[in-house]
Order: sequence, then structure tokens, then C-alpha cells
Amino acid sequence: MVPTVANLEQWFLVTSSEFIRRATLDGTAGRTGTIVTPHGEIQTPAFVPVGTKATVKTVVPEQVAALGAQAVLSNAYHLYLQPGADIVDEAGGLGRFMNWPGPTYTDSGGFQVMSLGVGFKKVISMDAAGPQDDTIIAEGKERLANVDDDGVTFKSHIDGTSHRFTPEVSMQIQHQLGADIIFAFDELTTLMNTRGYQEQSLERTRQWAIRCLAEHNRLSTERSHRPQQALWGVIQGAQYEDLRRKATRDLVELSRIDRDNGGKGFGGYGIGGALEKDNLGTIVGWVTEEMPDDAPRHLLGISEPDDIFTAIENGADTFDCVSPTRVARNGAIYSFDGRYNITNAKFKRDFTPLDAELDNYSTQYTRAYLHHLFKAKEGLASTLATLHNLSFTITLVDRARKAIEDGNYFEYRDEFLGRYYAGTKRNG
Repeated sequence: MVPTVANLEQWFLVTSSEFIRRATLDGTAGRTGTIVTPHGEIQTPAFVPVGTKATVKTVVPEQVAALGAQAVLSNAYHLYLQPGADIVDEAGGLGRFMNWPGPTYTDSGGFQVMSLGVGFKKVISMDAAGPQDDTIIAEGKERLANVDDDGVTFKSHIDGTSHRFTPEVSMQIQHQLGADIIFAFDELTTLMNTRGYQEQSLERTRQWAIRCLAEHNRLSTERSHRPQQALWGVIQGAQYEDLRRKATRDLVELSRIDRDNGGKGFGGYGIGGALEKDNLGTIVGWVTEEMPDDAPRHLLGISEPDDIFTAIENGADTFDCVSPTRVARNGAIYSFDGRYNITNAKFKRDFTPLDAELDNYSTQYTRAYLHHLFKAKEGLASTLATLHNLSFTITLVDRARKAIEDGNYFEYRDEFLGRYYAGTKRNG
């Protein structure tokens, strides 16, 4: 089916940010739009680089901006522990602290509290086929987090000190961090948790969302001297359709009630939780079908290029991903002719660019040079690889956005995926 540009009507959110829908992708939930924030606009669909600790690792913010990144996402858990949210607040907020002029996001810290708390660090099982166990913890690890109905008590992964996050504390931290878009505190479950626990957790997250809204409204008034922030609700429910749909309807209704009572409501919604790759589009689709059209949607964490197209077609407006920068530091290079590892011996005398189709700062350096840098363990290796992979991902999404508006999205998608994965296979 060939998409057309249609439904150019505009909608506005009565909150500290607004969403303007521009074009739709016929036959799908895909669309283009604009999220307006106090620090600038985000043209969607948009890839949001992750700067966990107020930095995109190995590169400076000016370089990230020069590549075309429109926003960055940092993490409340990590910035709370180091350097402290009060220091970021005193600096004038996250953007000013890290010298990033554009829009910023912070997640609530729920992911890190859970993943670090059970010893998984950055990786949570995306496979629902294994045994279900509500006491799951990584082998050989100590449980560092314990959840109750009021909040989470956890030990710092840095020094072992004890801390407590509640919905109110998460809001206080994120208001001090000062990002344009912040997320409600939620409980992240794994696909290994039982159905019964998923149901209990969903209700806990709903109750926490009520408390987040109340505290967000209070702080927005108390801190009116700062740019107003948009609070987005987070939708959980694992791989269960009824739970995902219920969670979405519940949060939409909470937002309506809050606004009817003079509150700010949710400015948008995050789609969270561990998602099986094969079910990513289905789950995102369940959620977006239950959302109002005027609500922007952020998918909290994806992985490979095909996931980006799946997310777009099922209604995600923005999404973050650590993969381009993480794999770059290990020598993995994204190119339109497939992913490859620059440390392989065949690149030792390859004096071509990393990808001649891309125009970015790293284009002037050859594969042979980057191969040398990695083998010599030079820090510049990670910098150049990171810049390249960010440029690749930003360009991929920018072209997808333009293709929706030009009416040739599906042709672009099929040509890209066929070329990329055929090249990846050839590259071994």
C-alpha cells in the first residue's frame, strides 16, 4: 500500500508541551508531527540519543547537535546518585549543565532501580518462553532493590548506600533535573514475572501515576520560575494485550480527571517494559490504539534498525536507543550496506570511508585509520565510531520521516532493510 499525506489538521495539548500532527501513513498508525517544548521543537518520528549521565559517551554535545539530533535523554537514577539532582538544579537544569541547547528527556529511574537491583545491569530478558519466577535475580548477584506499594528501597550500585524512591521523590528529582519531558515513576517487570504479579504491578504503577500527577502539579506551581515540564505517563503490561490496553485506558482517564480538576495531566505517554522483539509492533499497536490522537508517544528503548521501522509504523513518535553508541565503543559500525566490525583484519588496509553515503565528521577518516585506533586502544576510536553510528541512526529516521511526508515510505523501508541486512550477512 502506498501512503499518502493526509489529515493535516492540528491538535494542541494544554500543557507545558504541545503536539502538532502533520501527516499520517495510510494503513498504519505511523505519522509525522512536531513536539513543541520550552527548549525547541522535535520533528517526529525522531531518534533520541541516550546521554545517561548527562553525556552521550565519548562525544561532546556540540557534535551530537551537529549530526542533527533534536533531543537527548538522561537518567534520573544515575544523576541522583552522581552528581546529585540539587547540583544540576543549581546549574540551571540538565540542558545548561551539559551545554545542550535543545529539548531534554529524563526517565524516572524505575528501569535502573529494577535492572540493577536484580543484577542484570543493562540487559533484561526479552524472552517470554522461559520459566516464570517472581523472585528472579541474576546468578551470583545480590538483590539490591525491594519494591513495596509505597515505593522502592535500593542500594547504590556505586557505593552500596541505601536509598528510597517513591513517586514523589522521583518527581522531585526530575523537577530539579529540569528536563522538558519527564516520566512518571513506574515498576518495570520482566517477561519472566508471572501473570499474577504483572496484574499487581500494573495496579501499583497506576496508583503511583496518581501520586506523580499530584506531586508534578504541586512542583510546577512551586517552581514556576523554571521552564514548565511535561509529565508523561508510562504504560506497562508486559506481553499481555488486556493488561497493555487497560494500562493505557487507565492513564488516559487519570489525565482527563486531573485536567478536569485544574491539573496539568499527562503531556504524552511512554511505552515501557521488556518487549519481545517479535511482538514489539503488536504491543506498541495495542497501546497506540487506546491513546488519543493528540498524545505524543515515546518508546522507551529499542535495538536494531528494523525495530525503528516497526515502532514508526505502529505509532511511536520518538524512541531512544543505547545500541548505536554502545556497540560503537566495541568497534561495531552501522552502514547502509550492513553492520560490520571495524577491528576485523580485512580493514587494516581499507582506505575507504566508514560509509561513503553519510556526510558527517567521521567521513574524512578511513576504515584503516579507525581499525588502527581500536587496535591501539586509542580513545579517539570510540569517539569517531560513536559519531558515525549516531549519524547513521539519525539519518535513517530523518529519511523515514521525509518518506512518510513524500508518500514513498514503504519503498524506502523495503529498500533500506533489504540492503542493510543483506550487507550485514555478507559482513559475517
